[in-house]
Amino acid sequence: MRSVGTLHEYRGREQLYAQQARQALDTLKEVAVIRSAESSNRIEGVEAAPGRIKKLMEESTAPETRSEQAIAGYRDVLNTIHTRHEDIEFSPGVVRQFHRDLFKYTSSRGGDWKSTGNDIIEEHPDGTEVVRFETASPHRTPEYMKTLHERFDRAWKEGEVDPLLLIAAYVLDFLCIHPFQDGNGRMARLLTLLLLYKADYGVGQYISLEKLVEDSRESYYDALYQSSQGWHEAKHDLHPWTDYFLGTLLAAYEEFEDRVGELRTQRGAKTQRILDAVEELHDGFKTRDVEELCPSVSRSLIRKVFDELKEQGKLRAEGRGPAAVWRKLEK
Repeated sequence: MRSVGTLHEYRGREQLYAQQARQALDTLKEVAVIRSAESSNRIEGVEAAPGRIKKLMEESTAPETRSEQAIAGYRDVLNTIHTRHEDIEFSPGVVRQFHRDLFKYTSSRGGDWKSTGNDIIEEHPDGTEVVRFETASPHRTPEYMKTLHERFDRAWKEGEVDPLLLIAAYVLDFLCIHPFQDGNGRMARLLTLLLLYKADYGVGQYISLEKLVEDSRESYYDALYQSSQGWHEAKHDLHPWTDYFLGTLLAAYEEFEDRVGELRTQRGAKTQRILDAVEELHDGFKTRDVEELCPSVSRSLIRKVFDELKEQGKLRAEGRGPAAVWRKLEK
């Protein structure tokens, strides 16, 4: 598929940015983690004040309401995936562990497969309800999850199918099984992030995939509905869901490159102003002379540029610290 090939190219550039634009990427990470917890929970109707969410994500306050408890649980699983994804063995046991952590601040027990039916119900404005999808029965859920992971693991190791297509198929099967009484949507999004890490796609740490899903919620549910029809008989069509999944990833990488470009341009513009100031000043200038010409630029960045010019053999310092006199070595 053309989308898969494009995503392979994006992945290669992402790894290059990780080496060249670390400061810009750190800025994106801080924003993405807050947006992810906020959006993934809001999709399920769980909301909290933005100020409270920021404090919860920083772990500078304890969750007080049911919504805040749900967000704190999501934060913990999210942080585990971001920091330990390389060491996590993908298994039904890990899935249950994540679910337990997701609910650890609430009064509900997490980590157990569902004990009662949880079909997807659509409620109409007149109050009538229609079963949109019949999920796996509770007594067969452990068997379904065991089989799903065995088949996924085998296909992953064989390497005959692109990992992105396997991830899309896994997430669809997970949602069709709906293995937990509650929190299946949030779990699906967390497991998507983990599996993308396993496939060396790290865009989820810089751009909130959950926010993209929230912004395209109607398309998300429509794709799930189309691809889940006939699932029990193994006659379902994966294409609608796979197209949505890959489209979301493409949107994430497009936003990622736009944001990195903006941050690097901002930083690059300030660096260029310092270089222009050095060019304008007479030989024998001091740090404060550049500061006067570049009032919005930090002294630390000025020193960094000076050090780079020194390494390049273009400047030489006489003295130390702010009182140092800088000599130009090249025209």
